[in-house]
Amino acid sequence: MALITGGSEGIGLATARVLAAEGARVVLAARREATLRSAAREIEALGGHPPVIVSADMATAEAPARAVQAAIDAHGELDILINNAGSSASGPFLESDDALWQADFDLKLMGAIRCTRAALPYLKVSAAAAIVNITTVAGKAAPANSLPTSATRAAGIALTKSLANELGNAGVRVNTVCIGRVRSAQVERRWQREAPELSWDEYSTRQSQAIPLGRLGDASEVANCIAFLVSPCASYVTGASLNVDGGRSPVV
Repeated sequence: MALITGGSEGIGLATARVLAAEGARVVLAARREATLRSAAREIEALGGHPPVIVSADMATAEAPARAVQAAIDAHGELDILINNAGSSASGPFLESDDALWQADFDLKLMGAIRCTRAALPYLKVSAAAAIVNITTVAGKAAPANSLPTSATRAAGIALTKSLANELGNAGVRVNTVCIGRVRSAQVERRWQREAPELSWDEYSTRQSQAIPLGRLGDASEVANCIAFLVSPCASYVTGASLNVDGGRSPVV
């Protein structure tokens, strides 16, 4: 049974599709109930178990525990936690005020911390416990104008490694997928803000110029990597930070 935060669209929804196709029961948590209901209908239409949905803002102190409890109430167990809730918040340092920094840490880092804390009692009794934190390659090699996201994601990578070392004896594997430029609802909204005069093909071509594979990634490609990391095929993998970025990052 898998709990996916930020599960209503993009990478979260793509991951839910892949896991449901493999027979997993999924619980989707996100802020917008209408989007969650649409995601649940899509997964059910594909033949998966009907997902449980939880309308919850992972940046708040109470929502992560509520999402975990909804999963337990529905299924009585928890095997997989995907900490995917996030947003794009990056720009010049002097344009990032305290409120933006706090909001970014509350959602991306504290959301993952709180959700993991609530989930651990159940994961520790699972025979197939796995956590995947979604971060970015900017957390390893931060370019200019990438704050606060690059700092938040660097903290998420450190959280992953420390938890992997701490929880290994309990049989809980913890890894992170560090994404690069991937087509998502966030990227499409950024396109509309930054360059609405361009077609999507024109915009994505510009965004792909520094990517060795020559294109943006697809959410399904990230989802396949997440599915591998939580599967028995990765039973000896923990503490890893896997770049899924088309080769763009200068670090491994």
